Amino acid sequence: MKLAQITAYLESLAPLAYQEDYDNAGLIVGHPDMDVSQALISLDCTEAVVDEAIATRCQVIISHHPIVFRGLKKFNGKTYVERVVEKAIRHNIAIYAIHTNLDNIMTGVNQKICDTLGLKNCRVLAPKHNLLKKLVTFVPQSHAEAVRVALFAAGAGHIGNYSETSFNSDGTGTFKGNEHTNPYVGEPGKRHSESEVRVETIYPAILESKVLMALVLAHPYEEVAYDMYNLTNPNQQVGAGMIGELENGMSEESFLYHIKEKMHCHVIRHTAHTGKHVKKVAVCGGAGGFLLKQAIAAGADVFITADYKYHEFFDADGKLMIADIGHFESEQFTQQLLYEIITKKFSNFAVRLTEVNTNPVKYFI
Repeated sequence: MKLAQITAYLESLAPLAYQEDYDNAGLIVGHPDMDVSQALISLDCTEAVVDEAIATRCQVIISHHPIVFRGLKKFNGKTYVERVVEKAIRHNIAIYAIHTNLDNIMTGVNQKICDTLGLKNCRVLAPKHNLLKKLVTFVPQSHAEAVRVALFAAGAGHIGNYSETSFNSDGTGTFKGNEHTNPYVGEPGKRHSESEVRVETIYPAILESKVLMALVLAHPYEEVAYDMYNLTNPNQQVGAGMIGELENGMSEESFLYHIKEKMHCHVIRHTAHTGKHVKKVAVCGGAGGFLLKQAIAAGADVFITADYKYHEFFDADGKLMIADIGHFESEQFTQQLLYEIITKKFSNFAVRLTEVNTNPVKYFI
């Protein structure tokens, strides 16, 4: 198949618009029209991973972390980033990264951590704002239901766990077409009054073109009247971190053993015990220290993340336990997540999990 078929599907689940400003997710090396028959999945794209792709004849590497974060000015093999990119280009291997956009969706990296730990009733810890818009349109009563159905099918009307949400009010619309019109109702040159329904619904901004196309195709009028509003409401399905609950609470010490077993940790750096019975747990794959205030506000007993600095541990202030399990350890199951996503959609496409341990941190035990 074409590489674009795979990347388009991944981006339909984790849109590039959901990545953080500093990120560089997407197609880094390669062309969308490349023919690909198998992919290699890894957390990081290192030289060893490229060598593995060459040896196993994989035409694309799909990694969580982008190999290129900043602009490259020279390609002389001086850095590992340059060497990876050079080797991939020489061997016609595409490199695709799905990073913070996969972190920020409800079914992404953090949900995988929650599932691994057995957390239930999970929700996004810090939902993103300014991702939603509201559409208002005016439809003759005879076509109101058809327009609603079309808008919902295009992705409008989702609020949390509810779908097909809208508000509808009856009113009267007026219009007068000139000599160049062919109105659905009324006559050119005469003002017409029509019983209409004002239909209001919400939609993700990234789906705007799709929603508007659905509106135009389902609406009977030559000229479709509609309004669009930017909303500051948080999108509860998109954002950083997650919080969930253990089905059966446990002591802090028992929970640390639970983390170590389930997340395959060599070591856990953590703050002092608070004496709490652990029930509610916040998680963030990778460096999630920026979410500490949200974890405390949400009532978490433990906050699991990585890359905490010495002085940042003091910020827990006895309100919860911070458990730093390591960056690689917190995100390692992202590889299985991507494998499941791709193989479920493309059953005849060969997908391999890397056999290279890309964790740059080693432990002397």
